[in-house]
Amino acid sequence: MELLEKLNWRFATKAMNGKKIPQEKIDIILEAARLAPTSSGLQPYEILVITNQEVKEKIKPHAWNQSQITDCSHLLVFAAWDNYTEERINNMFDLTNEIRGFKNEGWENYRQQLLQVYPPRPAEENFTHAAKQAYIGFGAAIIAAAFEEVDSTPMEGFSPDAVDEVLNLREKGLRSVLLLPLGYRDSENDWLVNLTKVRKTKEDFITEIK
Repeated sequence: MELLEKLNWRFATKAMNGKKIPQEKIDIILEAARLAPTSSGLQPYEILVITNQEVKEKIKPHAWNQSQITDCSHLLVFAAWDNYTEERINNMFDLTNEIRGFKNEGWENYRQQLLQVYPPRPAEENFTHAAKQAYIGFGAAIIAAAFEEVDSTPMEGFSPDAVDEVLNLREKGLRSVLLLPLGYRDSENDWLVNLTKVRKTKEDFITEIK
């Protein structure tokens, strides 16, 4: 019940007050995203955590001048791999073997299967797939933020190409997918704060097939 209460409490915050979030809360939110599932466990995205005000100011014009970009405490940028490469796939499989301390024949066969399927595909197709994985971590971060009573504003409304340039993401083989300002609501100036949350009814949203 506590989780549902927190999810009812959260909303897409429209105005933030600039108050800083304690680092331990940021760590929990980021860890929730890190622990989120991804296809084949590849984790094909990274999260940039921006607290530098000058950098946030540079991003703001490319995000429809939304005030949360500069008024937030921490700005998270979810950036997906621009492509699946043999090196990236092998790195994750090697990491798994290292952490688990053994090799598994079935796992190694699966590695070869991915190497045969992913790298030959068009880069744009692979990026789209990687971006979908970023959304999973994005959702986990939003839920974790709500649980920690940290406000957030999920954002797709920005120019990825421009943000990539500001952050030099293309040079790192990354492309920005989502922005997530984290902070605390400015209740006096947020027009959405006192409005009732609107969602479809359970009956209209869920279909049970028994």
